[in-house]
Amino acid sequence: MSDKTGLDSRVMRLFDGYVHGQITRREFLDRVAAFTASGVTAAILLKSLSPDYALAQQVDPGDKSISVSYKKYASPQGAGVMQGYYVRPAVIQHKLPAVVVIHENRGLNPYIEDVARRLGIAGFIAFAPDALTPLGGYPGNDDEGRALQRQRDGVEMIEDFVAAAEFLQRHPDCTGKVGAVGFCFGGGMSMRLAVRLPDLAAAVAFYGRHPNADEAEAIRAPLMLHHAGLDERVNASWPTFEKGLEAAGRNFTNYEYADVNHGFHNDTTPRYDKAAAELAWQRTVEFFTSHLGLDP
Repeated sequence: MSDKTGLDSRVMRLFDGYVHGQITRREFLDRVAAFTASGVTAAILLKSLSPDYALAQQVDPGDKSISVSYKKYASPQGAGVMQGYYVRPAVIQHKLPAVVVIHENRGLNPYIEDVARRLGIAGFIAFAPDALTPLGGYPGNDDEGRALQRQRDGVEMIEDFVAAAEFLQRHPDCTGKVGAVGFCFGGGMSMRLAVRLPDLAAAVAFYGRHPNADEAEAIRAPLMLHHAGLDERVNASWPTFEKGLEAAGRNFTNYEYADVNHGFHNDTTPRYDKAAAELAWQRTVEFFTSHLGLDP
């Protein structure tokens, strides 16, 4: 019953339940103990499944071809003042399209900052807001980050990301064409921005929670969705949302990657699948290049 990672699929389902708040850390450790190999404790297994940000950095923050900084922006209907990680090509000869990069359910961690830098390397402006700004920002580890993000008001967080898209649309370096990409919580938020913002130019969702089917009518942006074949929790609501998109005549493309887990794009954990992640990212960059009007 193991998947492509070599780990028992039941362990992966328990881990998914833990990182998404469905079971506690104690419950995970108790339940996973039945599946541990000789000499491997549940705590060691949990550590092996957790992100190791030292392992994966595709774009060095000091790369001379990009400029990186942290910028504050106003979110009047949300938390007031927010902060995000801003990346752009080091040399700008003309205005560029931009992408809001939306993190998972744990704040702006190093993996998401690296994703923003990948978009900068590809020629876009990228801006990755930190939903934990009102609580002091990403705390440096994902367990604390998840706990903090659960303290945020969900409606306020939507407004914070809406304000981030509007911040980019008004930015002097931006053409006004803005897209969104997100992962897990961020995938759901990317689709939420497509519902909220009729002028959003494109949205990409990696294994995110789907809006209700009747909300598809409000979407104007073309959508690209990436689903993990083994992600039963997220995939369960896709057929209903797909029917809503079809009924509304919306422009969407869905890809499902067989035999990979939720979180397969995150290259800091064992759930990472290199082939699926690279293909999904290639498709994402091509999608934004087409719909945001990136000039060569």
